[in-house]
Amino acid sequence: MAHFPVTNSNLSAEHLGLFIQTKYALGKNTRCRLIRAGINDTYLVNDDLQQFVFRVYSAGWRTRIEIEEELNLLNLLRVNQISVSYPVADHADNFIQILNAPEGDRFAVLFSYAKGEKLHDVPAETHYKIGQLIGRFHEITLNRTLKRVHYTPEIVLVDALKKLELFLPPETAEMQFMKSMQKYLLHEFSKVNGDTIRNGIVHLDIWFDNLNVTDKNEITIFDFDFCGNGWLCFDIAYYVMQLHNIEKYEAKDYTPKIENFFSGYESVTKISTNEKALVPVLGLSLYFFYLGVQCERFENYSNVFLNENYLKRFINGLVKRYYEITKVA
Repeated sequence: MAHFPVTNSNLSAEHLGLFIQTKYALGKNTRCRLIRAGINDTYLVNDDLQQFVFRVYSAGWRTRIEIEEELNLLNLLRVNQISVSYPVADHADNFIQILNAPEGDRFAVLFSYAKGEKLHDVPAETHYKIGQLIGRFHEITLNRTLKRVHYTPEIVLVDALKKLELFLPPETAEMQFMKSMQKYLLHEFSKVNGDTIRNGIVHLDIWFDNLNVTDKNEITIFDFDFCGNGWLCFDIAYYVMQLHNIEKYEAKDYTPKIENFFSGYESVTKISTNEKALVPVLGLSLYFFYLGVQCERFENYSNVFLNENYLKRFINGLVKRYYEITKVA
């Protein structure tokens, strides 16, 4: 009897451990366990001497070229002493593995382990160091490009809203708000003089969930799955937006942290007046983008939480709130 086709599977951590042990010549006590299933699946690997993270990309999510470009970026950053989780080659000097899963071939990469832990409540002085690290990252990626997505208004705002429309009826107040906001944001994009905005390679997902911090305040950035090409201030805007999201209290709580972040960044490289003015606009735009990702990946990522009620709460509680705080319009 033929196997029924599947769209997504959970690969056995036990068997992945044996595969990794052989491919990377790790110790006989190599252990592997799933720590997150989602857009990609993430496994923690430990052989008593050291730890790694093994990412198994979802089938059809990234092409081999896109993954190669992500790894090339990480190796470039590592050479330039930027603290990132970097790819680890197997004993045959290959970075990318191909796993024959039920849904088709899935790519996989072993990464170095980012020491420290995720901090939800980040001290102001750590925001300064994060700003410095992102500033150094942008110094290296300025005017560089990858063979990956270019984050244009079409990608960030137009395509994203089309995905959202599949889950949120057009007559709802929340969808009407999103359409109105989209129109405004597209107009703001159209007014930008691109010559005054720095271009390069962006991470596009730098926030507390993709940063580990040690007790010595050493910071490592990881998860470059969304890296691509665009205005460097996208990264700044996303970080500031997420800080507003996390610090759900008075301005006195998050303003010093944001100021420290900007001070740290500008101790490395300056942010133009035009770029700073774009921060709220780009932050709101990235709410669109990541809501679009959640809708796109409903089948094997967001179905445990995404529904019409969730989207309404997200838009009312986060998007509208950020709009009101930043007074964009």
